[in-house]
Amino acid sequence: MKEWHPDKFQDGDELKSHAEIKSKEIITAYHFLVSISPETNKLNLEEYTRTINTSGIDDFTYKGQTLKVTFQDGSVYEYFGVPKNIYNKLINSSTQARFARRHIFDSYTYRKVINAPNP
Repeated sequence: MKEWHPDKFQDGDELKSHAEIKSKEIITAYHFLVSISPETNKLNLEEYTRTINTSGIDDFTYKGQTLKVTFQDGSVYEYFGVPKNIYNKLINSSTQARFARRHIFDSYTYRKVINAPNP
């Protein structure tokens, strides 16, 4: 971050705009790593456990081995590294929430994308 901090460059320097973009990328990557860290997941484990066990699945999308699940309580989680064959089994399951609890929710790296709205 020190190398690409925008304050290192003066106005008019052609590298300043590149540094602004690069620093935003670094900050975004940092926030992503924090969101999937074991420490973050441990802090939110009670809420996560409640969501996956009591709130049904409202919707889900799959792109590039990332499964995005919207729960009926309004919270949204992303699961990373989900193979296509597991996704196919999920969409073909007669009990999708049960399948996901058994084969996805505790098996793949995840992060919370959207909080459930407060009641």
